[in-house]
Amino acid sequence: MEREQEYVLRAVEERNVTLIRLWFTDVLGQLKSVAISPVELETAFEEGVHFDGSAIDGFSRIQESDVLAKPDPSTFELLPWTEGGTTARMFCDIYHPGGAPFEGDPRHVLRRNLRAAQGDGYTFMVAPELEFFYFADGNPAHKPKLLDSGSYFDLTTSDVASDLRRRTLSVLEAMGIPVEYSFHEDAPSQHEIDLRYTDAMTMADQIMTFRLVVRELAMEQGRFASFMPKPLEGLQGSGMHLHLSMFEGDDNAFHSQGSANPALSDTGRKFLAGLLVHGREITAITNQLVNSYKRLVTGYEAPIWVSWATNNRSALVRVPVTKPDKTTSTRIEFRSPDPSCNPYLAFALILAAGRAGIEGNYELPDEVTQNLFELSTDEAKKLGVQPLPGSLSEALDEMEKSELVFNALGEHIFEWFLRNKRNEWNSYKAHVSQWELERYLPSW
Repeated sequence: MEREQEYVLRAVEERNVTLIRLWFTDVLGQLKSVAISPVELETAFEEGVHFDGSAIDGFSRIQESDVLAKPDPSTFELLPWTEGGTTARMFCDIYHPGGAPFEGDPRHVLRRNLRAAQGDGYTFMVAPELEFFYFADGNPAHKPKLLDSGSYFDLTTSDVASDLRRRTLSVLEAMGIPVEYSFHEDAPSQHEIDLRYTDAMTMADQIMTFRLVVRELAMEQGRFASFMPKPLEGLQGSGMHLHLSMFEGDDNAFHSQGSANPALSDTGRKFLAGLLVHGREITAITNQLVNSYKRLVTGYEAPIWVSWATNNRSALVRVPVTKPDKTTSTRIEFRSPDPSCNPYLAFALILAAGRAGIEGNYELPDEVTQNLFELSTDEAKKLGVQPLPGSLSEALDEMEKSELVFNALGEHIFEWFLRNKRNEWNSYKAHVSQWELERYLPSW
């Protein structure tokens, strides 16, 4: 850590950095920032930066408000879109004034769960497929205005959205965030960028950076980028499919040389079973908005049944077929999360569910080969397949009963999240929508 701090201090001087932004997230995954000058950086490393935690959603209560933000030097990067490239950022860990990790810090929650997995010899690896929309503006007073009419894999060489995506890729690469794929998604004005897999903590930081980069560069061009799960009625929503694996040293613990398709080891099968058993319990975190459940409906290529399959993309968890000589690529794909989630908390719960499957020797049920998009409720019962929660309220009910979620998040975040999201649901229930007015006002 000291060597990393020395590197950052030297880099700040050599690159004429004039401003350093210290980043962290609240419980809901909203990015927060405090800026310091280079002369304050050494003190920030040693002592942290004081701030009032009671002003941040899900952080401290008034009577215990002071917390410290300590920058993580391994996350130092210049912000290429700023003038002259003289602004840098680092992610922070949040501590109590006495030095103990702060229970309301999502980064701490993920680190605690990762350390538990590391105690068993595992490194948790993640690669996300991030979907989002570009719109003409972000004014909620009118329906979002599309920038193109393209569809899946369309090559649109001259439109604004393609230029934005190319610029985004350049900035991400400049910040050390490698991109694996980039393309136009199925819906008009919808795009996808897939990040190359890395360890879960680094990836959570990269997702937070990614969302800011996409929005900042869209604003530069007078446009608006949205990670809202379902911004448009009648079109598919935006997901964040997660490709997951566990490594033991340099070896992929999910790969088995002796298996047929899929080449999934006993460890991988138990991890997958853990996701299925606890999938409903963790959905409130992986899909945290009222709007998230407008995406998880029949007809829009999003999963609605707790099930697994190989090539069947209608399942909640898919096991992609990989080349025999690419053992590092053996993985499972978790398809329900959306890009509005807090990645630190989502990864922590996904890991906790998978580890529960490994430690509890969960048995993986049979693969579902039917097209689940066309599955009726009666057919699902015969197959023994449960639905995902159909609303935020149902997801919160499942979460509230879950010992796994309570232990993985800790009491502080568990209780605050439930209170906050119950309030969101109650506000939504009391809202009278345009759909209701159009349907009921003329007749009743």
